[in-house]
Amino acid sequence: MDIRALKIFSHLAHSLHFGRTSRACHLTPSALTRTIQRIEEELGQPLFRRDNRSVSLTPAGEIVNRYAEEAQQRWQALLRELAGNEALRGEISLYCSVTAATSILPRILGAFRRAHPGVQIKLQTGDAAEALDRLNNREAEVTIAALPEHLPPSVVFLELAQTPLVFIEPAQGAELLPSGEGIDWRRVPVILAERGLSRVRIDRWFRDRDIEPNVYAEVGGNEALLAMVSLGCGVGVVPELVLEKSPLKDRVRIFEARPELTPFIIGACTLERHLANPVIQAFWATILPEDNRGVGIGNKKPRLREP
Repeated sequence: MDIRALKIFSHLAHSLHFGRTSRACHLTPSALTRTIQRIEEELGQPLFRRDNRSVSLTPAGEIVNRYAEEAQQRWQALLRELAGNEALRGEISLYCSVTAATSILPRILGAFRRAHPGVQIKLQTGDAAEALDRLNNREAEVTIAALPEHLPPSVVFLELAQTPLVFIEPAQGAELLPSGEGIDWRRVPVILAERGLSRVRIDRWFRDRDIEPNVYAEVGGNEALLAMVSLGCGVGVVPELVLEKSPLKDRVRIFEARPELTPFIIGACTLERHLANPVIQAFWATILPEDNRGVGIGNKKPRLREP
């Protein structure tokens, strides 16, 4: 087994999903299957249980997974030792929404690149609701995302900014809200995110007020929600930072609904064990204020930094 095969095996051992691993490792599904089969043939043991609905590690697979983790750590340590006092080298994989990539990351990545030009940055963008999944499935080492209601103990979170969660309606053309006092949510069409923190909070907002909303559609991602609202299909909820950076911001407007929703706390996330990696350490030091170095470990909360 070479180090690349071990990395592929490790990713699959965590994702337990051949499709996700093939995409993350830039392999065709057949090439991924052949790689795993070669490892199993070399070891003479099945490492995964597979059926039409699930993938799981065998007892032998659990042992190989521990070996693969250690081997990759030792490989990185070897490369660092051979490099000696040379500039930091390696790569870091990041995942965030398009909004975070254009509003929060530029300052951070600019400083990181100036300090560590030898590190290759791999950036993926997508739905912010997928950030923790990407982290746990090893599709990214660091993600920029909203702080979830319940942060897993293995995840370290470093706060970067806050943004309100706001109600929006079409700016013109569609008269969805009454002009007088009060909103009859049984009649006003609502566009909801399929999943994610904004969906959790708006569901709770309606539930706490014993309101059964008139759901027009459920969509994936804030961009789709903004598009639907701008077309006059209904009202919705988005982080204000997303609205400010959207090309559709002039086609929707914020309206007041009381009480206000809990704001989003946006930050950098990584697995605590990743902080043993010098590249991740260097990235963390770049985004952490000097007087808060060491804060953020074990879910501690550092000082707020504006984007």
